[in-house]
Amino acid sequence: MSTEIPEGFKPLKRGGGYLTSLGPWYYRLDETKGEKGQIVLAIRVDDRHTNIRHIAHGGFLVTMVDTALGIVVSSSREPAQPIVTVSLTTNFITSAQPGDWVEAHVDIDRMGGRLAYASCTLKSGERTIMTGTGVFALMKPATPREQPDG
Repeated sequence: MSTEIPEGFKPLKRGGGYLTSLGPWYYRLDETKGEKGQIVLAIRVDDRHTNIRHIAHGGFLVTMVDTALGIVVSSSREPAQPIVTVSLTTNFITSAQPGDWVEAHVDIDRMGGRLAYASCTLKSGERTIMTGTGVFALMKPATPREQPDG
């Protein structure tokens, strides 16, 4: 199984415990999209990402779509906009195998005042693995929680 990382990709250093446990994740900027470029999220599928049929687990691929959509929508604003997923729809096209380098390509369809709409395509080379669309609520920046006395 190949472990080579394609040129231009760098390690992604964000995400909580769940996302980190599935990685390492990588990203590159697609300079053809937007003024500052747009993130393309990627990962090398390995055995721990597979189901009993030894293909990438559907839940893993859905996580990738949701994560890529969220990162791109959030980072499209300056400063980054906190968001939460409201709705996510995915379509399985074909399977991904261990060793496949899978990239998530995102298009922002609409940014409103309260909701954002975006589309994602997971690709391995020329093969489309999955498509998905998401709706995201734009949130206020988090405020530090007050610490209880004592």
